[in-house]
Amino acid sequence: MTQPTPTDTAARSSAVVRPRPVADPALRVFLLHHAAGSHLVFNDWTEHFPADWEVCLLEAPGRGQLGHVPPYRDARGLAGHLLEAVTDLLDRPFVLFGHSMGALIAYEMAAQLADRGLPEPVWLGVSACEAPYDAGPGDGRPLHLLPDAQLRAALGRMGGMLPAVLADDDLWALFESRVRADFSVVETWEPRAGRPDVRVPLSLFGGDRDQVVPLDQLEAWADGAEQFAGQHLYPGGHFYFEGRADAVVAQVVEDVRTALGWPVSR
Repeated sequence: MTQPTPTDTAARSSAVVRPRPVADPALRVFLLHHAAGSHLVFNDWTEHFPADWEVCLLEAPGRGQLGHVPPYRDARGLAGHLLEAVTDLLDRPFVLFGHSMGALIAYEMAAQLADRGLPEPVWLGVSACEAPYDAGPGDGRPLHLLPDAQLRAALGRMGGMLPAVLADDDLWALFESRVRADFSVVETWEPRAGRPDVRVPLSLFGGDRDQVVPLDQLEAWADGAEQFAGQHLYPGGHFYFEGRADAVVAQVVEDVRTALGWPVSR
């Protein structure tokens, strides 16, 4: 499959959605969505961040304004594509927060920034994602290889996609290729060897009844964190933040301020 290239200026610019541009932000927040999702999952987060923080919602190819661009099927390629999109926005402190697949891509972006000698995030937030340090083959057949009916049933149990999309053959046909590509990103990724795990302050977020990423798999992130900044669990499953964006963002803000040594507002 032909992949978007870093020279595709339109693809790069469309990968960053800034709902509330800030002329001279004190900090930038990059939010990365889950597999089969889009930046829209964070639509109600922006209003809860401090007014002088610029929120940037990152969009993977294959959806939204990038619907014409083939989706990536590997994590390192997707992370590299998004890095090209945000390079000009790394001129001040920034943080990365990713949910599910987005957490893996945020981890990859942080690693690639370090590899390239570019500015690194001042904090990394990972949500509802299995720790990547010793990731191996999962249980059962990978989701991206499941027959159509089984994949749709698995997505229904997981949440994050409208039931109407999963139930309607014509609608599903519009989403299937990107869904399979996204899960390929997660399920074909392999850990790096011989490098530090997470060098920047790391916080964990998750639901206390998440059946997709059990608590022990989330907690394993702490084992490779040089600066573990804490774990925050909320009632609910894989999409625990639905209906409580204000509380989750408040915790993100507190952890970021703590990592930077800034006053924590209450």
